[in-house]
Amino acid sequence: MLSTVAILSAGLAPEAAAADVRSQQWYLSAMKAEEMWKVSTGKGVKVAVVDSGVNSNTPSLQGQVLTNEVPKALSYKATEDYSGHGTTMAELIAGTGKGDGLQGLAPDAKIVPYRIAMTDLDAEEAKKAPDIPKVIRAIADSDVKIINMSFGTKIDWPGLDEAVKYAHEKGKLLFAGTGNDAEKDGKIAYPARYPYVVGVAASDESGKVGEFSEYGNYVDLAAPGLKVPAWCDKTFRRYCTDRRGTSMATAIASASAALVWSAHPDWTANQVLGSLIDTAGRDWARDNPSVYLGYGLIRPRKVLEKKNYQPGPPNTDPLAKENVRGVVDADGEPVSASKEPKPDPSKDTTANGDRTSETASGAEKSDNTTLWVTVGAAAALLVIGGGAFAAYRSRRGA
Repeated sequence: MLSTVAILSAGLAPEAAAADVRSQQWYLSAMKAEEMWKVSTGKGVKVAVVDSGVNSNTPSLQGQVLTNEVPKALSYKATEDYSGHGTTMAELIAGTGKGDGLQGLAPDAKIVPYRIAMTDLDAEEAKKAPDIPKVIRAIADSDVKIINMSFGTKIDWPGLDEAVKYAHEKGKLLFAGTGNDAEKDGKIAYPARYPYVVGVAASDESGKVGEFSEYGNYVDLAAPGLKVPAWCDKTFRRYCTDRRGTSMATAIASASAALVWSAHPDWTANQVLGSLIDTAGRDWARDNPSVYLGYGLIRPRKVLEKKNYQPGPPNTDPLAKENVRGVVDADGEPVSASKEPKPDPSKDTTANGDRTSETASGAEKSDNTTLWVTVGAAAALLVIGGGAFAAYRSRRGA
């Protein structure tokens, strides 16, 4: 099947010299990365980056990319990034920050790169790219723990749902961006749409969920995803500082899981994910997640700061309800992507009566070379550091 998927990041961005890029990574201080690194740096955890390829020669990724662990049949140009997108995701996860490059949230994790056909890849090269379901199955059969999928498609890719389920059964954690088309048509992106994939929404440094960030009952967690620096293009000469998208949020969520798994190597994927859900920043009932923010803003430090954190049963799926039910409409009935309803913002009410921002307490732009358009949904207000982070509306009403 010759088709391409869209990357889930974009930018309107001013450029930055590499030396300035660390100062632009606002979320590192917001998430208290320095404190977390005293406990865990992601060591011992491998993350598969399924993307546009990963340039292993950037200063920040030297020694971080395990090219020899990609099966030969699926390794075509795995370390030749045709857009800069996959390299950015890898650096956000496991970059060392050397050479004034991006500092990864889990700097001692390792990256296993896979290059698939995205919208920036020309047709001839796309034909040579490996089939995505085969890639996911190969990762499932490896010792990689986390699969980062910062891409989306409106197509229910043949065999991808079964590959995802297989990876879940093999004990992998799968993260994907929920999509950047919130106002355009509201249709859900695959693979975030599938059961057993953790759908990640994007937030900015002031605490606002991106207006472009897709919403629905498939949103499981939120993570920083606005004004995040990224490589501007495939030349790797400069970073752009105003990138945004659920791509970035997905990478940061994957890195968060790597930190927790590194600190607790005996935990299962269910326990790692369960701990991130339990400690996510929210001001609503855990069993009544938001259509915009899911179970809340990811906060791995809340797991790491408790030496005797109890993660729950190893075989209990923390998203069992969602994984059995799948995407549903307002009546709780399953829906297809082509018939996906949009939540009605006019029905939203918040503590301050503002329908464009939802508030709660108790928790910590677009380089659109893709199919995704960065325009918005009703926003939710979050404060990453210690205060508020909210989405008043639950997904029961979605």
